[in-house]
Amino acid sequence: MAIFENILLALESLKTNKLRSILTMLGIIIGIGSVISISTVGSSLTGYVSDSMTSLGASSINVTLTQKSSDDEENSDKRIKMFMKEDPSDSDLITDDMIEQYIAAFPDDVKYVEKTCSAGTGSYDDDNSVNVTGVEAEYEQAEELKTLYGRFIKNTDGERKIAVVADTFAENVLNLSPKDAIGNDFTITINDVPYTFYIAGVYEYESETASTDEDSTKSETTDMYIPIETARLISGSGTGYQSITVKTSVETDTLTFIETTNSFFEAFYTNNDTWTVETTSLESVISTLTDMISTISVAIEAIAAISLLVGGIGVMNIMLVSITERTKEIGTRKALGATDGSIRLQFVTEAMVICLVGGIIGIGGGIGLGLGMSKVLGYSAMPNVSSILIAVGFSLLIGLIFGYAPANKAAKLNPIDALRYE
Repeated sequence: MAIFENILLALESLKTNKLRSILTMLGIIIGIGSVISISTVGSSLTGYVSDSMTSLGASSINVTLTQKSSDDEENSDKRIKMFMKEDPSDSDLITDDMIEQYIAAFPDDVKYVEKTCSAGTGSYDDDNSVNVTGVEAEYEQAEELKTLYGRFIKNTDGERKIAVVADTFAENVLNLSPKDAIGNDFTITINDVPYTFYIAGVYEYESETASTDEDSTKSETTDMYIPIETARLISGSGTGYQSITVKTSVETDTLTFIETTNSFFEAFYTNNDTWTVETTSLESVISTLTDMISTISVAIEAIAAISLLVGGIGVMNIMLVSITERTKEIGTRKALGATDGSIRLQFVTEAMVICLVGGIIGIGGGIGLGLGMSKVLGYSAMPNVSSILIAVGFSLLIGLIFGYAPANKAAKLNPIDALRYE
């Protein structure tokens, strides 16, 4: 009952001195609001980064041919041989046979192995060019391309000179509608050699830049897809691959499977003095980035929390002023039998109520500010319930710590001296 009465007295004191109470709570409001808003923006940024990188293929494993390195002095001859060789030979490349064995060994984990062959950059004229890439039929689904008209590359196309181009390339460069472009031919120059391709399909191009300017979109270099055998013929490359991308199944733990994949392909290069494979995954990068963002958010929250100390000092200051103003009230209560403990409890409660009210206002403001900033990022997020509870608890702790000294001073006042105080 005594605590409830003290809370009512504290609220009455806040209403009596509204402006002073608001100014006292300002440090608490700013501190709590900053921590909550930073926590919300941090969650939003983490989600944004995670979703953005997931769309790039977080469940993919990249297997890339790389030169071996060794610090073993006994293998100095091998080391010299390594650095003398800059490009892998056909026998060093990842072969279709290796890939088939890999798929057969892990049928439940491997959804698809994406094989590509770059043919280079094709120039249409002085102002327009395309990135020419040889692909297989599965590439369309793996990269989530949307074919608007015609068809995508088939594995049976062999060395045919057909191409799948972007809708923007058809409209802005060839001056054809995406639908009418099907069946038309055009000529591009790759490595100073002109090649004529027939358009088999048109896909929907998604700009990689944030700019919505139409002229900027027109000038972007798009991708053109051709049969992988045609790309090999143009580039003069062998039948193997310097890199492949493994699309894993939804149920597969990519971070664990990446080690399995690395061990499998490394076995083919045990006796190769120069080359081996290296496996990487965006999922591990995402994990590192989210941990980094969380660490930075916590550090910024800690800096923002410093303002709570300033707010606590403000509470202590105003409580000392309040005790000075109410010296006669304290003397009267003690003369009527109030104990030191009850006086101390009254003023500690008042300090905690000031901080609690300030904390609640700060939480509301912090959530509003955090949601607004998250909306700018385009990824909504709410602060954790634990963060809100911690903020409330911390505001009460500030009230207890910084309110105790003034309350203790009030409890130790001599009732006779207090009654004489003018």
